[in-house]
Amino acid sequence: MIDGKRVLIILPAWNEAEGLPKILREIQQKLPGVDTLVVDDGSVDDTAAVAAAHGSKVAQLPYNLGVGGAMRFGYRYAHLHDYDIALQCDADGQHDPSYVPSLIAKLDEADLVIGARFAGEGEYRVRGPRSWAMKLLSVVLSRIARTRLTDTTSGFKACNKPMIEFFSQWYPVEYLGDTIESMVGAARCGFVIRQVPVAMRERTTGTPSASPIKATIYLARAGLVLLLAMIRRMPKHIKAIQPATKKAAAPARQFAGRS
Repeated sequence: MIDGKRVLIILPAWNEAEGLPKILREIQQKLPGVDTLVVDDGSVDDTAAVAAAHGSKVAQLPYNLGVGGAMRFGYRYAHLHDYDIALQCDADGQHDPSYVPSLIAKLDEADLVIGARFAGEGEYRVRGPRSWAMKLLSVVLSRIARTRLTDTTSGFKACNKPMIEFFSQWYPVEYLGDTIESMVGAARCGFVIRQVPVAMRERTTGTPSASPIKATIYLARAGLVLLLAMIRRMPKHIKAIQPATKKAAAPARQFAGRS
C-alpha cells in the first residue's frame, strides 16, 4: 500500500526472464507493500517461472497478444481485485520505480498520469521520422486532452480506480492502440490526463527495433491509429463510467449554485 491505497504495478512481459529478477527486486526494495503482476504474453522462455520465484503475481496468456492485450488483462485483474491504483511499467528495466510516488501523487488532480520522457528530466532522445511522429501526436493529443503533453507514447502510466474500471472494459489491443487510442478514448470520455517528467534508463534486456524504414512505417501507422481513434464510437456503458475528477468537482459546483 501507499498512503493507505492498494497499488498494483502491471508488467507486460514477453521473453523477459533475464531482466525480470532485477526489476522485481528493485520494486520490492523501493516500493515495499506494492503488489506486482507480471503478465506473461506468450513467452517461450521462463518468464512466468522467474516472476513467480521472485515474489510476483503471474498471469500467463496462451499466446502473444501484444502490450495492449496484456495490459487489458492487467487492468481487468486490478478491477476485479479492487485495487485503488494501477501502474504500467516495462519489464525491461527502462522505467525507474523511484518515479512511482510522483506519478501517484499527481493522481490527486488527474485520472491518468503519464511518465513523460521529454519533459525536462533525463537525456532520452529520439530522432528522424519517429521523432516527427511523436511530436505530431503530442500536439494533437494535447489539444484533445486540453493539457500540454510531451510524450503520448510512453508506457509508464498510473491510473486511479475509475480509470482502471474504464480500461478493464475498454482497452485497445491493436498496434499503438495501447498508447494513442487509449489516451484519446480516455480524453473523449472526460477523464483528466496529466504528466510528470521521468528519466528513461537503458534497457537491461532485448534490442530496440530502430531503422529508417521502420521509423517511416511507424509514422504512417501512428497517423492512421490517431485517425481511427478520433472517429471510433465509444460504447454507451463505457461512457457512463464517471471520472473521479468529475465526482470530486461536483460538490463545489453544487455549493456555488446555492450561494
